[in-house]
Amino acid sequence: MLDALTVATAVAALVLAAWCGWAAYRDQPTKDWHFIGMAVVSLLAAVQLVIGVVQLARGEKAEQGTTIFVAYLLGAFACVPAVGFMSLAERTRWGSITVAAGGLVLAVLEVRLYDIWGG
Repeated sequence: MLDALTVATAVAALVLAAWCGWAAYRDQPTKDWHFIGMAVVSLLAAVQLVIGVVQLARGEKAEQGTTIFVAYLLGAFACVPAVGFMSLAERTRWGSITVAAGGLVLAVLEVRLYDIWGG
């Protein structure tokens, strides 16, 4: 898989986590700029999902198994949109904390994807 894309997605997720963590520290809910950041991170995860599926379709194999690789790809793709919807429902600082936690989870999922692919 593309290592540069995995690193870029993980770094973007960590930046999003720090940004929303800072908003939570300042007792602020997620705002429009946070949702733009979530969209950027989600776009990176969507590109990673497409590239991962294309590579599997071309016959390449994940070192630790295709099923677990696809499961992690789908989890990484759904992580930030899920916490984004949760933060829409919770318009307090806890919404920002939820997005910050989702960013951290996505960064961990990226590390795990790298390991599963055989990095």
